[in-house]
Amino acid sequence: MKYSYIFSEILNCQTSEQVFDYLINNLKESILKWDYFVNWEKVNCNFRDVEISLNLLNYLIGKENIEQEAKRLFQEHPKLVYIVPALIAYRDKSVKILTEYKSGQFQYQGFDFNNKTKITDEVIEKAIIFLRQTGFLNQIESQQIKSLPDYFLGVEVGLDTNGRKNRSGKAMEEIIEYFIDSICQHHDFEYISQATSDKIKKKFNKHLTVKNSAKKIDFAINTPNKLFLIETNFYGGGGSKLKATAGEYSDIFIQWQNDGHQFIWVTDGVGWLTAKKPLRDAFNKIDYILNLNMIQAGVLEALIIEKR
Repeated sequence: MKYSYIFSEILNCQTSEQVFDYLINNLKESILKWDYFVNWEKVNCNFRDVEISLNLLNYLIGKENIEQEAKRLFQEHPKLVYIVPALIAYRDKSVKILTEYKSGQFQYQGFDFNNKTKITDEVIEKAIIFLRQTGFLNQIESQQIKSLPDYFLGVEVGLDTNGRKNRSGKAMEEIIEYFIDSICQHHDFEYISQATSDKIKKKFNKHLTVKNSAKKIDFAINTPNKLFLIETNFYGGGGSKLKATAGEYSDIFIQWQNDGHQFIWVTDGVGWLTAKKPLRDAFNKIDYILNLNMIQAGVLEALIIEKR
């Protein structure tokens, strides 16, 4: 790390060792906000797309001869076939099911629910087979499911939990952007979020070396004499990802330093307590690694002002 008097003035850290101790000893357990749990806007949007179809399918609940009734309903409203995968929380529109392997050969049955598929009697028959074999028809036949709109909302909420990992990363970006936006407004700097090398070249006329032109840098701040490139992440738990990230950013720092730019890595989360060595190795190579406490205390702003 490149030591600066800023760490002494703001954090009362007199040495690089003390700065690293501050980094490790002030990691946050969580940055979860209320919108982490469910993205209701997305859930409600997906629900509205199929609400009419779900109410039509409600007709089948508790019906005897349900396969016959389903066939008649699909024939009268063929577009209902398109939402069949969504009823069992499957996002893809086509799938191949393994139906036999004990005979020594693997046999498959294909199902296609793409909205470009022409709805024929054969497609309808296969849709009913799909719903029966996956157990869905059993659930509505026995009235274990009493309302398909209510059931579907539950399915969407469940599927939405898959996005929580990304929302944790987004939460970190939102927090850091609050501080970056304040710094830039106060000092009349410009910044780009989710910046690519092309965007940086177009807006700031500065070259940035990247291995992948599509790579997005969380924030690029342009000052009169220096381009600051900031990456952010938060790790609430451990794992191999932490070591890989530390190594990746150490390499990136060298690339962007050679370009004449300043890279600052903002990371936090008690997950780093399980990976102190990789973090320390990166700390020894990268000029500045900051956590949220440091940002809040004003270290990021002071570093930018010092080098602007």
